[in-house]
Amino acid sequence: MRVEPDRIYVHDRNRWTSAGVTAGIDLALAMVEDDHGTELAQFIARGFVVFARRPGGQAQFSAQLRAQPARTPAIRAVQHWLPDHLDEDLSVAALARRAGMSERNFARAFRIETDSTPAAFVESLRVEAARRLLETTDLTVGAIARTVGYKHGETLHRVFSRHLATTPERYRQHFSIIAGVRSPR
Repeated sequence: MRVEPDRIYVHDRNRWTSAGVTAGIDLALAMVEDDHGTELAQFIARGFVVFARRPGGQAQFSAQLRAQPARTPAIRAVQHWLPDHLDEDLSVAALARRAGMSERNFARAFRIETDSTPAAFVESLRVEAARRLLETTDLTVGAIARTVGYKHGETLHRVFSRHLATTPERYRQHFSIIAGVRSPR
């Protein structure tokens, strides 16, 4: 037997093993994909709000699940509204207006209640949405950037590299569920 320390799960002949509870979900999704295909595994992963294929050594959690839900109803409402409006003006000023609060009070309360700045929360949501689009569409990096609220593909490239230590193109090559997808800029 050989231990592979940076693997989430291992499929060796007729044995499957996983590294822990969350890795068990990864293992189950890999088994579904192996038996029934990528589309079903992706569908189930979305229902669980997890990623269908997590590489070893790379923690991946939903930005919304990671952030604490705000106690203040207006801030909580903004948190829930954000994922469907990533291509809009999401400045602190715009979000504060949406919450019916002053900019200073909104930014302070958001940070205290969610343990994140509004800008960091929005950026995490945008990266998460970009990841899903890279996995499931053949949109160009520029089109994905605009869809998630960045004017240019280069901006998404920088943000993606900062968050995930890889490029959108490399991410797509590893995780796209669309056969043969290559990402032109």
